[in-house]
Amino acid sequence: MGTMTFGEQVDQPLAHAILDRAVEMGINFIDTAEMYSVPTRAETYGATETILGNWFAARPGMRGRVVLATKAAGPARGTPWIRGGSIDVTQQDLIDSCDKSLKRLKTDVIDLYQIHWPLRHVPMFGASYFDPGKERQVLSIHEQLEALARLVKAGKVRAIGLSNETPYGVHEFVRVAEQHGLPRVATVQNVYNLVARGVDNGLDETMHHLQVSLLAYSPLAFGLLTGKYDKSGLVAPDAPQAARLTRYEKSRQQRWGRPEALDGARRYNAMAREHGLTPVQLALAFCYQRWSVASTIIGVTSLAQLEENMAAREVQLAPEVIAKIDALRWVMRDPAN
Repeated sequence: MGTMTFGEQVDQPLAHAILDRAVEMGINFIDTAEMYSVPTRAETYGATETILGNWFAARPGMRGRVVLATKAAGPARGTPWIRGGSIDVTQQDLIDSCDKSLKRLKTDVIDLYQIHWPLRHVPMFGASYFDPGKERQVLSIHEQLEALARLVKAGKVRAIGLSNETPYGVHEFVRVAEQHGLPRVATVQNVYNLVARGVDNGLDETMHHLQVSLLAYSPLAFGLLTGKYDKSGLVAPDAPQAARLTRYEKSRQQRWGRPEALDGARRYNAMAREHGLTPVQLALAFCYQRWSVASTIIGVTSLAQLEENMAAREVQLAPEVIAKIDALRWVMRDPAN
């Protein structure tokens, strides 16, 4: 269960209702982050964790029924309210962020604590190329692991993970951990969906050999793979006004607002209908069936969306449908990477 809409598009009562129903339906993993909700604003920084903490407090015993994951924000990306906009993160920053998350979440331990994005310069969030000229001196991977080890030793964190990482980054975190007897990353949370399959360009091999699990986020490509924008586009008068890409210009400025991403999504959505499926069923079933995906993080703004997403668990894509998906990818490549 992804929660980044809680505190922005979803108020606390609805968030709690969604969480209640999610657990009833068998969801037992909840993912959040200190910087949520999204789109990020100073006024809502930490709001999602607070909503989750209030849910745990109101439902004694619920905390023990779910795996709780959160993330420490990386260096500032247009977020001056996070650590004063620093372009680096210190060991104490990581520890302080964890302590503040624990307080907001009203819990004593975080099951999975992740670094939200790399401290070093890497192409991410839709950027395509690594630029050596942009490298900068930041807290080393060894030092990051030392800080995380302190949190594990203190009993505040059970396991550690990464997010928005590269094959090099995952491999280096594992290598350094094994070399120095530090906690080994268990997971990497990266975008993965029909129009953004960058994981399949090498990270999948890294994860397989190092036994690091993929947590696939944005499996519906910020709504592009639901079909809601197929006729209207993102900003037309008849576009869904409550939807993220219509409502928030900042979201459209990212990979999801590319014309190529919308075109690619429309073609996959049409494929779904040709095979008697909804776009949501095709997109989520694709992720659910991938050998490389350990868990698919779904984010919703209504109970109806939750029900639709969960129903896709029962869909099995035939081999010929998978073959058509791969054939279309050969033509479209990954327009939202």
